[in-house]
Amino acid sequence: MVNCDQAEGLRRMLEMPKLKVLTFLSALPDSDSNGMLINLSATLANRGKNTLMVDAKLTDSSLSAWLNLKSDQTLLEVARQQRTMDAVIKQISPRLSITKVAHVMPKNLGLPQSGYRELSKVFDLAASRSDLVVVDCALNADDTFLLSSFDESELIIQVSADSKTITNAYALIKRLSNRLGRRNYGIVVSGVDGEQAQKIFSNLSVTARRYLAVDLNFVGFVPADVHLVRATESGRAVIDAFPLSKAANAFVRMAEKLVSTASQGFRFDAMSQLGAPLEY
Repeated sequence: MVNCDQAEGLRRMLEMPKLKVLTFLSALPDSDSNGMLINLSATLANRGKNTLMVDAKLTDSSLSAWLNLKSDQTLLEVARQQRTMDAVIKQISPRLSITKVAHVMPKNLGLPQSGYRELSKVFDLAASRSDLVVVDCALNADDTFLLSSFDESELIIQVSADSKTITNAYALIKRLSNRLGRRNYGIVVSGVDGEQAQKIFSNLSVTARRYLAVDLNFVGFVPADVHLVRATESGRAVIDAFPLSKAANAFVRMAEKLVSTASQGFRFDAMSQLGAPLEY
């Protein structure tokens, strides 16, 4: 059961516009996807948006592990009334925070169906505190998410120029569309310039539409940039360490596009009308 404070949070949440949740799935290794999500989230925060990162993976190399979040400080503990919400949300900067959904599969703890509903409520409450929510997620073996509420979020897939990641990205889109049906998915291309990113996106988009009847939308790209590596090595976001770098500019453009579409209810069909910048 939620307490009085949580009940009040639920009432506030119901009065708000539909939440702005971006769920990212990556065809790249965790080390690459973590860096992209941290830098994008930091850039969103830099643009004045209260941003919550949510780790919805169960791997040792997940986002929360990178940022030293304790494994027992999760939303699952809040749902089980073992911790408070404030105890499981780590503030990284004034507008940027992170939390983790669970450290083990909830079903392995014998969580009943009502427990999953409670966990979803706790996630919604945590999300309602922020302007934007960036979820790092992966599909389970049965092609579901850790929380079913992610089904209703905007789904964005990260890919690179490597042929294996492109194959993996297509496989992800196929698995998602088999379960969720026809809907739009966003694509972010990492490690390439604008022209390469547009070519990769175009090829993937044509294939997805032809064989899966699925529309893809270009969210942005992150170029290979030594400043991104140097910022990571120093433990800082590239927007803070090297704000004039190509990588920082790329994240700014991506963040501005996401913020703009958030005002339209995160409709990716609207996003496609914003245009896909080829060069930063």
